[in-house]
Amino acid sequence: MHLSDFDYSLPPERIAQTPIEPRDAARLMVLDRATGDIAHRHVRDLPDILRAGDLLVVNRSRVLPARVRGRLRGGGRAELLLLKRLAPGRWEALCRPARRLRESDTVHVTEGLSVRVAAVGREGIREISVVCEAEDADAALLAAGSTPLPPYIRGWTGDPERYQTVFADVEGSAAAPTAGLHFTRKLLDRLGERGFPVATIVLHVGLDTFRPVTEADPRSHHIHREWYVVPPETRARIDGTHAAGGRVIAVGTTVVRTLETWASTRASEGWTDLFILPGHHFAAVDAILTNFHLPRSSLLMLVSAFAGRQRVLDAYADAIRRNYRFYSFGDATLIV
Repeated sequence: MHLSDFDYSLPPERIAQTPIEPRDAARLMVLDRATGDIAHRHVRDLPDILRAGDLLVVNRSRVLPARVRGRLRGGGRAELLLLKRLAPGRWEALCRPARRLRESDTVHVTEGLSVRVAAVGREGIREISVVCEAEDADAALLAAGSTPLPPYIRGWTGDPERYQTVFADVEGSAAAPTAGLHFTRKLLDRLGERGFPVATIVLHVGLDTFRPVTEADPRSHHIHREWYVVPPETRARIDGTHAAGGRVIAVGTTVVRTLETWASTRASEGWTDLFILPGHHFAAVDAILTNFHLPRSSLLMLVSAFAGRQRVLDAYADAIRRNYRFYSFGDATLIV
């Protein structure tokens, strides 16, 4: 297995810089992984595409205002991406410039608010402590933060709520579970009226959404841990769906990783560092609704594990020819 096996060429103009409105007007490429057949629909068509007995599973995680900017003692700029809260007033963060942020260094954020580097990790990661005059240091830090858009989205200044799913209500992610961005309240109502239930999980998206795979052999890549929860009602619905011969449709790769972790461990909550590569046996997920992913990314590898590498790359090439919009604000695929 080679990193280059998961490469493709994407014209820059195919990277969506703004979200489409309404959300469910996004195009939807439906790929049959058994035959390779492709149909071209829209996300709003989901109630007409799904089969009786199907169960959709979505991620309720909400994006934190996790990008915090400040200044170093010498006057230079610094930027922190809050990855996860370790304890009150203590966070794991991706810091820039990493070479200038050593243990005990301080970043001034606003008047009466700064962060101190408590421990130095690898790959730009630091453990930081919040130094604040306010009673709730974490709230003050987040109030100073902004939405951490992916680096390939440049200049968008829309409503930050547009980078949240309509069902996001559990704060903790450093990036949106973007497949869920295509759903509207109206679409959820139509799915319910047609008898398609929607179950939920929580997985707080962490560093690997921003971090590329660089190892020549992807099997050497290390996935950072992310916290997940599979509630009892979701576990019961999944088991009931499979017992009745229905399909479990994961909305997004975060749901795939959560359900596959749960299926292999039967642990309803905990940390997962599951890295899904071709050869993985899928035990919980029968179909995936997801966005178009970056070349050489762990997410493209996951989708390739589900549908076959060449089949996925052929579908992506077709999507490029047909002017689909790629990445977080782009269109979607449904792989069945």
